[in-house]
This record gives sequence, C-alpha cells and structure tokens, in this order.
Amino acid sequence: MPAVSVSSSSATLIAARGSADTHEVVNVSRELVDVNLYAQDAALLAAVQREGGGWAHESLQRFGALAGSADYLELGVLANRFGPEFDTHDRFGNRIDQVSFHPAYHALMKTAIEHGLHSSPWTDPRPGAHVARAAHFYLQAQVEAGHGCPITMTLAAIPALRHTPGLAALWEPKITARVYDPRNVPDAQKAGLTIGMAMTEKQGGSDVRANTTQAYPVGVGGPGQAYELVGHKYFVSAPMSDAFLMLAQAPGGLSCFLVPRWRPDGSKNPLQVLRLKRKMGNVSNASSETELRGALGWMVGEEGRGVRTIIDMVSMTRFDCMIGSTGGQRMAVSQALHHCSIRSAFGKVLNQQPLMQNVLADLVLEHEGSLALTMRVARALDNRADPHEDLLARIVTAVGKYWICKRTPQHAYEAMECIGGSGVMEDSPFPRLFRESPVNAIWEGSGNVQCLDVLRAMQKTPAVVEAFFAEVGKARGANATLDNYVTALQREFTDLRDLEYRARHVVDQMALAIQAALLVQHAPSMVADAFCASRLDGVGDRQYGTLPRGIDCHAIIERATPRVG
Repeated sequence: MPAVSVSSSSATLIAARGSADTHEVVNVSRELVDVNLYAQDAALLAAVQREGGGWAHESLQRFGALAGSADYLELGVLANRFGPEFDTHDRFGNRIDQVSFHPAYHALMKTAIEHGLHSSPWTDPRPGAHVARAAHFYLQAQVEAGHGCPITMTLAAIPALRHTPGLAALWEPKITARVYDPRNVPDAQKAGLTIGMAMTEKQGGSDVRANTTQAYPVGVGGPGQAYELVGHKYFVSAPMSDAFLMLAQAPGGLSCFLVPRWRPDGSKNPLQVLRLKRKMGNVSNASSETELRGALGWMVGEEGRGVRTIIDMVSMTRFDCMIGSTGGQRMAVSQALHHCSIRSAFGKVLNQQPLMQNVLADLVLEHEGSLALTMRVARALDNRADPHEDLLARIVTAVGKYWICKRTPQHAYEAMECIGGSGVMEDSPFPRLFRESPVNAIWEGSGNVQCLDVLRAMQKTPAVVEAFFAEVGKARGANATLDNYVTALQREFTDLRDLEYRARHVVDQMALAIQAALLVQHAPSMVADAFCASRLDGVGDRQYGTLPRGIDCHAIIERATPRVG
C-alpha cells in the first residue's frame, strides 16, 4: 500500500476537528428536582386549608421539600429498577418465604411510616386528620406508588379489626406504631407491624362469595376465636406483611380472618407463597400467589359477615386509590408543564403556542377536578358522625375511585406526548408513570364493580342520592352550564329502566357534576368556568386539548407550573 502524505497544516486541522465538540447542547429541558411539591401546588394548598387540614401546613411544607428533593425522588427510580426478589427456602432447606427489596424501597417505607401515613387518622383523630394524611400520601405517591400499597392496607386494616375489639386491642398498638421493621420474624419480636390483604381466588376474582378457601374452628369458633385455613389466594398484596386480612368459608358462611405470618409459638404459619406476580407496573411492590395449608387465623367480625367486615378496609383502600391516581396526575402534568416552559419549537417556547396551551390547560383542569373531589372525600371521612358526610362518603368514594382512576391512564399518556420522543425513554419518569396509571383503576374493584357499588348504595340507602344532590346543589346559581347539567342528571334518576346497563354513563355524569360543583365553589373562576365549559357542554370530553374558545389557558398554566429554585 502506498504511503499517504499529510501536510502539517492538514494534520493540525484533523487534530482540531477530532478534539472539538460535535455540537452545542441547547434548547433541552432539565430534571424537575429540588422543588417543594407542596408549596408549588396551588390547588393542594387551597384544598388543605378549605377542607380542615390547615393545622398540618408546616408539616406539609417540610414533607413537600423532602418529597421533591433530588435524592428522595431517586429512591422511587431505584425501587422500581431493582424489584423485589423471592426465596421459598434458605440455603439449608428451611421454609422462609422471604421477599427481599432494594434499600430504596425500605427507605420509602420507613419515611412513610415515621410520618404516620399508615396510621395518623387513628392515632391523632383530630378534625382534619384524614385531610392532612391524604395530603401527605398524595405527595409521597408522586415519588413512588408501589410502596403505597402496604402503607394503605396497614391504615385500612384498623376499621375492620375494630369489629372485634379484643383483636384490635392486641394488634392495633403495633400496627399504628411509627416504627418500620421489615424483618421476617414473629410479631412478638417487633415494635411495628404492617398488614396485607388477601381476598381474591382463581375461580372468583371480584366475586369473593365464590371463594373456596375453608376455615375450620380450632375450638368453639366465633368472633375472635382461632381457625385453621385451607385453600389458596391468587392475589396476596404485600406478602412480606406481618399479618393479613382474608376471607374464607367458615361453617356459618364467608367470614373475615386475621392471619399472621408466624404462629404465637414462634413457628412459621403455613401461609406459603408460591411465586411473585410479574406486573407491568407497580414493580417495587410485591404481589403473590399463596396457598394456605392449615394456616392459623382469628375470626374478625361476625361469622358469615366477612364481606361486611372487610368492606370497611376496602373503602379506605379505594379512597387511597383516588389519592394515588390524583398524585400521579399531578406528577405527570408537572413534568409536562416544566418541560414546556423550557423547550422551544418553531420559534416559540412550547407553553406559549396556542395548541400546546390547550393541551396543557386541559391536563391541569383534569388534575384540579381530581384533587378537589379527593380532598372533599377526605373531609367526609373526618366527619362520619354527620349524617350528610357519612352518606356522601358512602357513595362518592366509589364514584371518585371509578372516575379518577379511569381517567389517569389517558392523562399520563397525553402528558408524556407533551415531552415528545424523549418521554418514551426509560430514563424519563414517564414510562413508570404510564405503567402505573392503570393499576388503581383495576385494583380494589374495577370500573364495573365501582359502578355497581354505586347502584347498590342507591338501592340500599336511597338517602345517599339526596346527599349527593344536596352537595352538588351548594353550587346552584353560580354557573348556568352546571345548573343545566345537574337538572339533566336528576332526570336520569327518574328512569330506572336498564339502570345497570347505563351505570357507567350515570356515574360518569355524577363524577363530573360533583367535580364541577366543587370547582365552581372553590377554584379560581378561570379554572371553574373552563372545567364546566369543556366537560359539561359536550366539548373536550373525548380528547385532551379540545378546550372550547374563550378559555384563559395562560392563567391556568401559570397557576399549575412548578417553579424550580
């Protein structure tokens, strides 16, 4: 091969090109970190004060700063990058049913429990306790959703356990303690406990009355007495919990039981995990299939009244689904707003472009409605002694769980689209937000189950309908579009034909009516008017970004955009 001659000037040019940057990185976004998630959320600040949780403002300020810090947000990333692992036996052959987690998961659990997210309404039941706890949980959910499952179930177990005061007296102090102890050891060796739940079986799913797991009395039987359970549970959430509320068929019918991982004598309870579920989302949280081979448990509530007993737990977990999905909406729209306040295209910053403004403002409106309804239900939970509030909680929890959780997947996707191609990349927060978004709509009763529960509540206690319209009626006269919408909704209830067939349509309208009524009463007029015009007039109810003319998109966007620094 002939030699190639290179002049000194050419060599200098080649060397310069080889060492030079290929381009300057400009017009790109940056991470949304080190921002106070509470202080930057105008809708949350107002809701906490309005619904009775203002006394928790300073605590929420501190917690919001923690939740929005770069290091804390990274815990959510790591807890999902390195999911739980399961071992049936130790290396010597002893059955251990050990679920192991990344340290980031344990850090999130420890923070949640030390801040009382699992117990504060029970240990400090002052006015606004549920509101304050909901606000903290909402902030925590924006960081990571999966660990919220055992936190929620631990909180929700208390109302069910109180059906049997003797059991509650034994277990409640450690369940509500602000001590996180993840060790797989008997509960007697721990100062703090977590609780799981196991209802569904292969053949029944949501139809828990089809359960086949049997409960055999060890002695006399009855509430608070010992039984041995034989059967299976196809979906055991948080199998590393210290005890579980379960449904099984006792001689007197389907009943509720508290089943610990360890027996009182220190031996393993034969509640054996078969495998962990491989889920598309909620990766940090372990879910499992389990068999019960004579597992010891104690009856909670009356024999044959298992569904009635455990529904008190389920009502609370459904409410937390509302909180979690609303938190997911806030994180998704925050990321979109942040990105679009920095990135330019075609000569303008994205949030200054009319069509993008339409999309962003619409996403904000969705979140505002979700948060207003969620925090209103929290106030109802704080005031169950008031007949109106009790009736409202009974019906609106199901309405809100159905609507908010079902709206979240499309909301997450649309926010992701605001980012463009980078939003689809796994190093973006959006793949996790999107995979998480369908979970709450399915867990704790899917959409159809929620709608049927609304109908059952109406049929069993007709006063819930009066309470619902009384609540919505508080906004009467403030917005003509809402008034007309509510009148049309009332007509829906005069025709009871094929109501089950129309259930989703009816509950859709109920959700929009109460969200609009709350916003009309409490939100800035640009938010309330835009919500009513886009949701109640038949415009914008199919795709985000189809707001009608005359909406002050700029003001709506400015109100919701998080500010870093």
